[in-house]
Amino acid sequence: MPPPPEFVHAPMHGYRGDDTRASLTHPRGLTVAISRQAGSRGTAIAHKVADILSWQVFDHDTLDYLVQNDTARAQLLADVPADAMLWADAQLAHLQRARNLSGSPDALRLVRLVLTVAARGNVVILGRAAGFMLPPETTIHVRIIAPDEARIAYVAQELRMTRPEAAEEVRARDERRALFLDRTLALDPADLTAYDAVVNSERLGVEGTAQFIGWAVRTKQMFTELADEPPPPFTDLDELAGA
Repeated sequence: MPPPPEFVHAPMHGYRGDDTRASLTHPRGLTVAISRQAGSRGTAIAHKVADILSWQVFDHDTLDYLVQNDTARAQLLADVPADAMLWADAQLAHLQRARNLSGSPDALRLVRLVLTVAARGNVVILGRAAGFMLPPETTIHVRIIAPDEARIAYVAQELRMTRPEAAEEVRARDERRALFLDRTLALDPADLTAYDAVVNSERLGVEGTAQFIGWAVRTKQMFTELADEPPPPFTDLDELAGA
């Protein structure tokens, strides 16, 4: 198995243990949820946004690793306050009722993991339908797009494929992501009303797109009442047993 992805590491100063207040009615901080077309450079943009905001990023590789590795997931979630866990469980139950949430045990485990990570706030989540699961009041849901030719060219360069091979790879990735969303939440990623913003990364580039998203976060923070103190960072994956 390849080494697990790394979390952004930060000191855990100020953590006073589980919060004993009443259960959360919303996440403790904002979440940037990034949906993307294949080849639109969503991964690079997600990591750049996290750098700009000094937040942690959970990309699809990290989430999939945590779903499959019980020990790593348990140790990561040990950092989550009890009220955040309760909110995540309540939100999962709501999704199961309101949206007929279904799927394999791994899919449901993934949904709960996404909700729990978001409950603490101040995170960037790439893919895995995160923006469709989280409350819009505390989520900036962004769709990253780019022209077909630009996406195909990027994938061809990154994976050293011919143009026909890259075109098929782009098509297959988009199809898999749409199928996951349809099977899990019965939703369509092409419905643009589900997003706060749709950004063409070919026009703005990675840096410009990330700065645009960062601006949206700072604007939303001005109008959102959240916890007085940001949550402590999650444990670095390198410190987890078996990582």
